[in-house]
Amino acid sequence: MRNAYEVKCEPILCSKCKGKGLCGMPCPILARLKAIHKTLSDEVYGNSPPEIFVGRIGYPYVYSGILSPNEIGETSIYSRPELWFKNNAGITDIIEYRTKLVYCRAKVNVKNSYWNRRIIESIQEISASYKPVAVEIKLKHKPKVKLSFDAVTPLTTNPAELQKLRIDENPKIKPKVEKLINDDVKASEAVIQLYNAKIEISSIYQVLSAGLLGVKLQRRLVPTRWSITATDDIISKFLLNKIKYYDTIDKFMVFHSDYLGNHYEFILLPSVFRFEVLEAKMPGSVWNPGKELFIMQDYEDVFGRKTYAENVTGAYYANRLAVAEYLTRIRRQAACLVLREVRPEYFAPCGVGILREASRDAFTRKPEVFETLEEALKTVASRLKLNINVFIKKSWLLKQIKQQKTLFEFVNKNH
Repeated sequence: MRNAYEVKCEPILCSKCKGKGLCGMPCPILARLKAIHKTLSDEVYGNSPPEIFVGRIGYPYVYSGILSPNEIGETSIYSRPELWFKNNAGITDIIEYRTKLVYCRAKVNVKNSYWNRRIIESIQEISASYKPVAVEIKLKHKPKVKLSFDAVTPLTTNPAELQKLRIDENPKIKPKVEKLINDDVKASEAVIQLYNAKIEISSIYQVLSAGLLGVKLQRRLVPTRWSITATDDIISKFLLNKIKYYDTIDKFMVFHSDYLGNHYEFILLPSVFRFEVLEAKMPGSVWNPGKELFIMQDYEDVFGRKTYAENVTGAYYANRLAVAEYLTRIRRQAACLVLREVRPEYFAPCGVGILREASRDAFTRKPEVFETLEEALKTVASRLKLNINVFIKKSWLLKQIKQQKTLFEFVNKNH
């Protein structure tokens, strides 16, 4: 008899379905998109949140452009995961925000800034602003009813070819951002300086995506998906380089959080830094409509990763950033096992930003502290819907800890 929790090869994801109904359920995103589409035309006059999007399909010739609703006012919440989490926005709220945005785009050559230069310059101006920017746009045709998203980037809808774009006000740029745009420093160094200046992650990856950071002769547009992951990766590595010199924690610590059907458990273990993420796509969800469990896994030892975390993808780096921020605050190092249950309530992808904020939120609470790993796992198990043994059997980190403990016991026994 087949195990009901046998790992599955590949689930049907929203990013593959795009409203085709592959999950067998009505698509709430497509329904909302069709409703809002009736109000759209080939002209847009509104305040970009601000938000830009640089595609990656066909690189270096990619679609790039700005996102803007056809309305004037404070539109920041349409774009920023930090605000979604702060305001406890639900999935339907986020869908409402995203479907109002028109993706006004044009083909550009990432490696040649003189090709469609005026579009690139407009993208760069808007990306640098920290407040909504008034824009007036003429499109070649009415926006299409089309979905574009994956697990990393927020939902992007209503694409249309740009004919004319005018920015109707001077973008509001923070002094530190403006300084680094004009400086000739490495992109990674610029990202760290912006982070230390308390610039939000969603703003940092936008200016990185717009090709405004780095050594000037090497600057170019960066696909948004890549810039999000790169930002989390650069910052967490910077923090980890300090953390690895700290003393280890002396007890087991557990943190947890829930947001939009994403349940997280973070287990910190007394050890040198090692890191693992196990994601369970629970049966019955849009991510896994079958009856078998689907688990993704990525990990690294104390020497770090040499390759991209292609299984967990962008969430891996967002989780690692939250852990690194906490360990930096307490000036300790630890190994960390991250368990994520993607529950049926998470019926539409909202991008990696909400996972970063949910992970950070877990570490704002007082930790649950335990003397033994068994006690910690027992508490974690009480909050999981799945049997925790599913994770224990899969975990690389727990196997490493067990082997380390066995070796330690062997050495002590022989001395």
